[in-house]
Amino acid sequence: MGKRKENSTNLLNESYIMESCDLTYAICKIGGRWKLLILCKLENAKLRFSELRNQINGITERMLTLQLREMEKDGLVKRTVYAEVPPRVDYELTEIAKELVPIWSKLSKWGAKHKVLVSESSI
Repeated sequence: MGKRKENSTNLLNESYIMESCDLTYAICKIGGRWKLLILCKLENAKLRFSELRNQINGITERMLTLQLREMEKDGLVKRTVYAEVPPRVDYELTEIAKELVPIWSKLSKWGAKHKVLVSESSI
């Protein structure tokens, strides 16, 4: 992805929002279409890139690569490269990311409950 200008309105708004609210900061780190899904797949074990790609329907290799790099930069995912031929790379949750597991489990239960509530009320 290209780099944004330092004085762009979008970048200024993002930095203001992320600095003024810790919840918004957290949601920005795990938000988006793929990040939480990737983190959930890594919840129970280390996975190789191909294993992750095969477990997440609809994600492209490029998008998986970009999301993993971003989460590695943010300290949520640890990447381990093994000096083998062919090269092997494992991904796993960092300790700070493991603290999110009970939070997203509770959020998942809320989502299931809300989904039923909404579907019942729309009948």
